Amino acid sequence: MHPTLNIAVKAARRAGKVINRASLDIDALHVSLKQQSDYVTEVDRAAEAEIIDVLRTAYPAYGILAEESGLAGTDAEAEFQWIIDPLDGTTNFIHGLPQYAISIALAKKGVVQQAVVFDPNRNELFTASKGGGAFINGRRMRVAQRTKLADTLIGTGFPYRMFDHIDTYLAIFKEIARKTAGMRRPGAAALDLAWVACGRMDGFWELGLAPWDMAAGSLLITEAGGLVGDLAGEANYLQTGNIVGGNPKIFSQLLQIIAAHRTVTLSA
Repeated sequence: MHPTLNIAVKAARRAGKVINRASLDIDALHVSLKQQSDYVTEVDRAAEAEIIDVLRTAYPAYGILAEESGLAGTDAEAEFQWIIDPLDGTTNFIHGLPQYAISIALAKKGVVQQAVVFDPNRNELFTASKGGGAFINGRRMRVAQRTKLADTLIGTGFPYRMFDHIDTYLAIFKEIARKTAGMRRPGAAALDLAWVACGRMDGFWELGLAPWDMAAGSLLITEAGGLVGDLAGEANYLQTGNIVGGNPKIFSQLLQIIAAHRTVTLSA
């Protein structure tokens, strides 16, 4: 395992302990509303502090982009940047729904090199290094091999903060739901992407995500033999916030459906 990946795993497991302790008494949590349907708890902040402490100690010169603390100081200019979501699925967490994860990625000049998604509920650790494959708890993982859309299980995330494109989203949702075996909306994009990488879902698409929602999961999918792109199939998903992923054949079929519904106001 690459040294930076080892450190990311250490950080994720440290955060997992914080989250697991807090999950034992959810009613005691103080919950704040950042914006509509977007919550933060002291657990998010405590988990993020643990992650940053581990990463900063090991690699003090690396930049950090984190969901709760944002971009610190000169971090934007750093060649290497950690991209962190300390608790993806906070809304699930505060409701006691055990579907959330920690996501940590390391990017070099904007290209993700290392990825960790850790599910503290199931003690499942998803890891990937660029060019080195993807793994779940140390076992090699691959995307599902289904080629017919009618046989697939597809993940998505409903718009929950911005509803500018809700009609377009619903039109795409309706067509994909009609043409597949089923749609799922678990509520933690980083974990959804990890599940595509290990074959539990055949594809995934969502609009309006942040870089920390996608960075680690996107590398998991590509290193597991899948494809990831924005709504046009290009590599700009971290910038646009719109992502599509899956095995190569399902990826292309999802893009075809989405392309038929894209409007001039819905960026690629």
